[in-house]
Amino acid sequence: MTPAARLQTAIELLDLIIAAARDNGAAADTIIAKWFSTRRFAGSKDRRAVRELVYLAIRSFGELPVSARSAFGRLAQLDPDLWALFDGSPYGPAPLEDGEVRDEPTLMPSWLARMIPEIEHAGLLERAPLDLRANRLKTTREVLLATWPEAAPIEHTEDGLRFVEAFSVETTDEWKNGQVEVQDAGSQMIVAACGATVGMTVVDLCAGGGGKTLGLASAMANEGRLIAADTDKRRLSQLPQRAERAGAMVEVQLLDGGHEAENLASLAGQADVVLVDAPCSGSGTLRRNPEARWRLQPARLDKLVQTQRHVLDLAVPLVKPGGAIVYAVCSLIAREGAGQVDAFLARHAGWTAVQPFEQGRPAGKGRVLSPSYDGTDGFFVARLVSPC
Repeated sequence: MTPAARLQTAIELLDLIIAAARDNGAAADTIIAKWFSTRRFAGSKDRRAVRELVYLAIRSFGELPVSARSAFGRLAQLDPDLWALFDGSPYGPAPLEDGEVRDEPTLMPSWLARMIPEIEHAGLLERAPLDLRANRLKTTREVLLATWPEAAPIEHTEDGLRFVEAFSVETTDEWKNGQVEVQDAGSQMIVAACGATVGMTVVDLCAGGGGKTLGLASAMANEGRLIAADTDKRRLSQLPQRAERAGAMVEVQLLDGGHEAENLASLAGQADVVLVDAPCSGSGTLRRNPEARWRLQPARLDKLVQTQRHVLDLAVPLVKPGGAIVYAVCSLIAREGAGQVDAFLARHAGWTAVQPFEQGRPAGKGRVLSPSYDGTDGFFVARLVSPC
C-alpha cells in the first residue's frame, strides 16, 4: 500500500468507528481487526501504519468528529507530511479544499473534562505500556525476567513486569502455558489490596472475564474458596478456559439480573473479602480505549452510578464480621469513587474505611492511581471494613 492508500484506509476505518461510537456498535479494535481479516493484501507494515493513523485521530479529538475526513483534514493542517498525502492518487484521498469542515482537536468532551482533574487529561491519552503479571501458581517474576531481559519489574507489585516497547506475549509459550497474564499494574495493586491469602473465602462479585479473579487465585495458592460471579454471561463464560490455562481453582456463578441477592444467599456471612470491581465509565482506561470518551454520555454515567450503589449493597450481607469489601472503579470521576464510598458509609452504620494501600494519592476515604502520577491506568480504590 502507498502512504496515500494507507491514509485513505484509515479514513474509511475511522468513519466506521465514528458510526459505531454514535450507535453503540463494535469497539475500534474489533472494527479494525475485522476490516483487515478480509483484506489479505495489506501487509504487517501496512496494518501497523493504518492503525497508528486511526488511533492518532481518535486520541486527537475528544468530541466525536463530524467525519473522518474532517478529522484528518484538521490534522493535515498541522502536519505538512499528512497534508501531502491528500493527493488524489489512485487509492488515495482526494485533495483537501478550502471551505471543508474541520474538527477542532481537544483532549476530552467538555462535560467530561469538567469531571476529571485537568492535570490528568494528557496522561489518560498517552500510549500505555504492556503490563504483565507472573502467575505464582506456575512460575515467579524472577524466572520471567530472566527469560525476557527487555522487561522490567513494576514497582509496588509482587508479580508485575512491564514492556515499554511492543511485545506479542500471546505468541509465547509462557502465555500459552498460563505462566503469565496481561494485567495493568493498577489492577494488580487492587488484587493486593484484597489481602487474599490461603484458606480465605473470597468473592469477586463483578468478575467479568476474570482477570482479577485469577490474580486472587494466585495469591491464595488455590487454598480456600474463590467465587467469581457476574450477570454478564458472555464475559463470565471466558473464565473457565482462562482458569484452566492458569491452573486456578475458581467457582463460577452466573447471576440472574434483578435476582442477585437470592442467587448469592448461600454465601451470606461467609466472605473474608468481597471484591467489587464495579461497572464504571472506564474514564481511567482511556489510554487503552480512547474512543470510549466518544461513547460515554451523562445519562449513561447516571445509570452506572446507580449500578455501583446496587452492587455495593449486594456485597454487604456476604461479608463476615470484621471482613471487608474492596471497592474499585477504573475511573477518575469523583461520583464513581470517593462520592460513592461516602454514600455507602452513610447507608451502612458501623462500616469503616481504611486505606487499601500506600500508593497513589488520597481521594476521600480511598486512594486514586493515575497514568500521570503512578504509571498505571486510572483507578479509585477503597477498603471498607464490616463491623465485628
